[in-house]
Amino acid sequence: MTSDEVRVVVPARPEYLRLARVTAAGLAGRLGFSYDEIEDLRLAIDELCFGLTGPTGKHGTVELVYEVQPSSLTVKGRGRFEEDIAPVGLTELSTVILSALVDEHELSSDLEGPHFRLVKRRRSGADPDAG
Repeated sequence: MTSDEVRVVVPARPEYLRLARVTAAGLAGRLGFSYDEIEDLRLAIDELCFGLTGPTGKHGTVELVYEVQPSSLTVKGRGRFEEDIAPVGLTELSTVILSALVDEHELSSDLEGPHFRLVKRRRSGADPDAG
């Protein structure tokens, strides 16, 4: 299986960010992730999107790039907001939660705006190409 990439751009508001979770769940299911692994991934995306946009969202968009590998999914998110934004960061609790849910995670900001990255590796023995 070769690497595939899926891009999604949604308004940076909570009601649209659910598409980030749905897309991740669909791709993880295709990779043979277990139900628990998919739920972990969905929760992690919630945490990072919340860290990016805050509880009420922002004026602008969030671009998500899903990099599909044979046994892992990397999700990169970048906020493109109309207003000036405060520096982003995770609470200590969010950091602990993310560390338990995914293999790698980061949330930071640069000159182009806030962004995040997470990696979730499949632990189950299922092979999506078998069968």
